[in-house]
Parts: sequence; C-alpha cells; structure tokens
Amino acid sequence: MRSIWAGAISFGMVVIPVKLYAATEQRDVAFRQVHREDGGRIQYRRICTIDGEEVPYSDIAKGYELPTGDVVVLTDEDLRDLPLATAHRIDVLHFAPSGQLDPILASKAYYLDPEPAGVRAYILFRDALDRSGRVAVAKVAIRQREALAALRVRDGVLVLETLLWPDEVRTPDFAFLDENVDVRTQELKMAASLIDTMTEDFDPSVYRDAYREALEALVQAKIEGNEVVRPAGQGVPAERQGGPADLTETLRASVEAAKASRANDSPPARSKTSAAKPSAAKPSAPKKKKPAAPSTRRKASA
Repeated sequence: MRSIWAGAISFGMVVIPVKLYAATEQRDVAFRQVHREDGGRIQYRRICTIDGEEVPYSDIAKGYELPTGDVVVLTDEDLRDLPLATAHRIDVLHFAPSGQLDPILASKAYYLDPEPAGVRAYILFRDALDRSGRVAVAKVAIRQREALAALRVRDGVLVLETLLWPDEVRTPDFAFLDENVDVRTQELKMAASLIDTMTEDFDPSVYRDAYREALEALVQAKIEGNEVVRPAGQGVPAERQGGPADLTETLRASVEAAKASRANDSPPARSKTSAAKPSAAKPSAPKKKKPAAPSTRRKASA
C-alpha cells in the first residue's frame, strides 16, 4: 500500500507527523473500450475545436467558461501561487459529538499511519479521542483541494474522513413534501412491527458482490472457450508472459476460490434478535455464504 500524502496532525500545540493511505478500494472488473470486430483498443485524441489540431498535454490548461462564452484560462503556474493554509497539515478545528455529523457529508476515508517520531503522540491522541466519544473536525488539503474532514478511531487506527462542504449537498425539493397525506395510526403500528421483525445486527461480511462474481465467471468461461481476440500487431506484454499477474490465472484463481467457498458454505449464524424471524422476512439477504473479511467503506479511490 502506497501513501498518497505526508504531513502532520496539528492538535493545539501538538504536531503529529503522519502518512495518508486510502482506506477503501473498489474491486470492479476493469474493461477497456475496444473495436468489436478485431479487439483493437479505442483511443481518444485531444482535438482543439478552433483549429482542429491535436493538442499535447503540455499545452492544455484549465478553462473557466463565462455565461458570455468567454473563457478564463488558468495555467499550472496560476494555480501553484494560490495559498493553501492547510497544505501538508491536518488542522484540528474543534471536537463534536459523532452523531452530529450527517452521513450524507461523507466523501472518502483514509488511514493515518504515524511516522516513527510521532508514534507516542499519535497513540495519546488516538486514545483520548476514542474515550471522548467525539470526532475531531478538521481541515486538510489533498491534491490541491481543501476539504472539511473528520478524524475518528477505527480498529486502533486514526481515520481521516473527508467531508463535503455544506453548499455541495443539494436541498431535496420534491412535490410530495408539500402534499397532505393521511397515514393512519394502525398502519404506522403495522409498519413498526414489520421493522422490528426484520431487525438484526448488521454484519457486512455475509454480503457479497454477486454481479462481480458472475462477471468474472463470464470472462473465465470465454477464456476457457477460447473466445479470445489477439489484436493484429499486438503481442503478449512482457509482464504478463507466464507471470503470476496473468489475467487468466487471476480470474481462474478467483473463480475456483469462489466455487470452493460456495461448496463448503454453511448458513451464517444469526443473532438472537433474528432467530425467531420468518425466513421470508429477508428476501434480499444472501444465503449459504460463509463470512468473508469485512470490507471497509467507502467505495471510491483517491
């Protein structure tokens, strides 16, 4: 795992040097766009709409378009001169009860690993924060963008969770909110009873990405059926020739592991709350899936 940022937590007069690591990863099956007929890769060219010429990356800048159609051009030099008060620093502003942070504000999560010189201060801050039952509200600049953030403890590690700014959350404006809908007391009681019946502890390890598993199996089936296209003029990349990173072997290992897991599965243990529930109450829960390692939230990549 490679760090994507290095800096320090600024907590009053305390400075704790840390490195930042992405806490989550998406495990989608990666595809390229290719020509259906011969498997050739589809490439996109950067064409200027004024002169029709292809533009190299070195000549590309950011443009802010005005309502009039005029464009304000910003170069890397312009952006480099902008001050970022929290560059290379996680600036703790204050602490707040964790329940006050609306989950809709959550953006991306990162693990914080202390540098050797800051381990003691890191542990002190971690333990004090954990015992307080609060989160630290902070500011941080990552990749030239300042963000609001929250610091909390998870599995003995400080987690930095970047947050959306308040004006980035849309206000729900739907017609039904203004309608006067009558809900009877008996209906509310029945709905509450159904919720109680379907209530159990949340264990993310009993769920799986069935679509991704089926997609990997589909790709593997095509490989085994020799439904493979070798684009003209393209050989096998050197790093994939017989190496362990071969897509075929990776997919085959994934499929075999999934089959073995399903063959040895037994129904997951259920909580006391759910033991007396009718089986029809959970139509969407996966059956006969042995718990796997819990995955951390949140889907996204730095």
